[in-house]
Amino acid sequence: MAFSAEKYDLVVAQDGSGDYKTIQQAIDACRIFPDKPFTIQVKNGVYREKVAILEGNTHLSIIGESVEKTIISWDDHFNKINRGRNSTFYTYTLKVEAGDFRMENITVENTAGPVGQALALYVEGDRCVFVNCRFLGNQDTVYAAGRIGRQYFYNCYIEGTTDFIFGEATALFEKCTIHAKADSYLTAASTAQGKAFGYVFLDCKITAAEGISKVYLGRPWHGFAKVAFLNCEMGSFIVPEGWDNWSNAENEKTVTFQEFKNTGASADRSKRVIWSRELTKKDAANYTKEKMFAPFSWEISSGKKWYEL
Repeated sequence: MAFSAEKYDLVVAQDGSGDYKTIQQAIDACRIFPDKPFTIQVKNGVYREKVAILEGNTHLSIIGESVEKTIISWDDHFNKINRGRNSTFYTYTLKVEAGDFRMENITVENTAGPVGQALALYVEGDRCVFVNCRFLGNQDTVYAAGRIGRQYFYNCYIEGTTDFIFGEATALFEKCTIHAKADSYLTAASTAQGKAFGYVFLDCKITAAEGISKVYLGRPWHGFAKVAFLNCEMGSFIVPEGWDNWSNAENEKTVTFQEFKNTGASADRSKRVIWSRELTKKDAANYTKEKMFAPFSWEISSGKKWYEL
């Protein structure tokens, strides 16, 4: 992902060498509903701020200098927010409401620790792309949401404990590393009834911390959850059953939990729950970016597809 200085409209640098010292200041300086794409470069540094990208900040790209050293960090969690039963959704470090958003080479972390729900990323925008990013947290690290949200994560690292990738978006995780830090659940999808795709993990590595031995691929936050793992590498820590019904047998009738040609110590499906299934080669061929991210009726093609790298 090489880039040149002339590509940036604004530069953020903590040492004062850029246009702004904080990421939020640069975002706030952007035009709402711009006539053309706008790009912000963020120089290396730990940016201790809670960042929100409003619905009108469309066609915005934020490019970090390096994923290891360009870090957005905050520490809100459920009890700290203390806004009642829905406090989870205010705990984010980075929230993306806008569509046509792109982020590269940045780490987003929630440093609250293992204290309950604490989001690193809350993304509900449509046509959002994350390339070579890291999302660090514990419970509920990434909330990939939006009833019509389509989101693409490429070569990203996502870690957490419980339900740390959750929500209702159509989201593709390609060549990502998904790292479990506790015996719990990787995903908790809430796919809306009738959607063709929910969460799809393609060519990913599923890893775990030392001593972890009982991880589920997912459980349904809502009854029509859709999750698929294709050509993923899985360690021995995935339980033989693979999936959980969230203590509700009725979910088994409506969820769509699928796998295809996964490898590794836990890829054997002989002991999987009977209400999950192995995709056929023909069915697996449908799991392409072109089909997952098919345009809506009101969209007009502008040439390059939004999810092309």
